[in-house]
Amino acid sequence: MTSFRSLIYNLLFYTTLFLLMIFGLPMLIGGRRGALFMARLWALASIWLLKKICKLHIEYRGVSNIPKGGCIIAAKHQSFLETFALLKYSEDFAVILKQQLIFIPLFGLYLMVSRQIAIDRSRGRSALNQIIRQAGAVLRAGRQLYIYPEGTRRPPGAAPAYKHGVDFLYVSTGAPCLPVALNTGLYWGRRGFLRRPGTAIIDYLPVIPPGMDRRSFSQTIQRAIEGACSRLNDEAIATDPSLALEMTKERAC
Repeated sequence: MTSFRSLIYNLLFYTTLFLLMIFGLPMLIGGRRGALFMARLWALASIWLLKKICKLHIEYRGVSNIPKGGCIIAAKHQSFLETFALLKYSEDFAVILKQQLIFIPLFGLYLMVSRQIAIDRSRGRSALNQIIRQAGAVLRAGRQLYIYPEGTRRPPGAAPAYKHGVDFLYVSTGAPCLPVALNTGLYWGRRGFLRRPGTAIIDYLPVIPPGMDRRSFSQTIQRAIEGACSRLNDEAIATDPSLALEMTKERAC
């Protein structure tokens, strides 16, 4: 049954995305705001379909921790699920993403109009300077800036592999940072099409105010996110012990 529900969801998920990109083209006349509106509409539709078809609910915790105005949102990255689920509480945002995505027909057009930050990771220090320059403009405009500190998806329970980008952003921009923990990878794997039933949790942790040195910040954010993710994983497994096996499978991939 899970496989059948997942198949139906995946078909509707991509069909909805394609139709919204087509019928949403007039919204691009409104520039960034129009493109972001369509992104949030897609996110809400995808969350609703996930709940109705796959019986996978998303529980948001710590929403009151989200600050007003510009801030860095540093989220754990386990699956594709959080890339749209996080948009529920974001009205004006930018995401740091890999440059290849802007070349996807239609999808890339929305990324450019909404002024996302596309980088070429192979450029090393040059890419980091680009991030800092563009991120500063985003934050000064009062927008939220999303970054995945580990740079790519990591299976739940895997050893952390944090990069230095979020540290440099925090120090160079002087913006507050909102850490986000989650356990989405237990329900939506990095590979494959299964969408397991249950309750995935996204937890907005207390804000890290500006002013810390880079090393202290690095230790603080990693400790906060990893500790919270571990608790969320344990909570989910206590409710559904079969998820322990799924976590082992994900780490083995």
